[in-house]
Amino acid sequence: MISCRLFVVLAALLVVPLSNGLYFHIGETERKCFIEEIPDETTVVANYKVELYDPRSGGFMPSSPGIGMHVEIKDPDDKTILSRVYSSEGRISFTSHIPGEHVLCMYSNSTAWFSGSQLRVHLDIQVGEHTIDYANVAQKEKLTELQLRIRQLLDQVDQITKEQNYQRYREERFRQTSDSTNQRVLWWSLAQTLVLLIMGFWQMRHLKSFFEAKKLV
Repeated sequence: MISCRLFVVLAALLVVPLSNGLYFHIGETERKCFIEEIPDETTVVANYKVELYDPRSGGFMPSSPGIGMHVEIKDPDDKTILSRVYSSEGRISFTSHIPGEHVLCMYSNSTAWFSGSQLRVHLDIQVGEHTIDYANVAQKEKLTELQLRIRQLLDQVDQITKEQNYQRYREERFRQTSDSTNQRVLWWSLAQTLVLLIMGFWQMRHLKSFFEAKKLV
């Protein structure tokens, strides 16, 4: 029992952080989309910051308050779960309700404020327990350092469980797709065999009729 608990704790310590920090450039009418595989009932937080290109300095500067980003998020069933315009810097948060690939798309809210210039968007996506501000939790709930660490480990174990369930879900869907494909291939092979048998039977009857007409048999 102790070894089992130790394994779970070690797995929680070695789990890969579910956080992606990046930046990208977008044009006036350009749309950038990102796909994130997320288990069900998992919180996702995306922090972003928009910078406007300055041709005089050749660099990027903080964008004006009028510049914003339209954010659209769709679940694996292609249903829109979030669609709104944010300011030039903000925080996007949502919770997944079904497992699978969620699509996050961003594009400028207007095309009038800059002509042919570019925007640089800094984006940091955090999933699961990485969205929790543990310093704030410790302050609110008055937790000791040990209690806070245990809380973090429990959250990590919970996230690992969700990831494992999601992998099982993916395996089950892959198995269903594989079984369906194999079944279609089988029926296609049987249909081809049946067509060949019918053609062979028809050719044999045709040849027999031909030989009988020529009085060769």
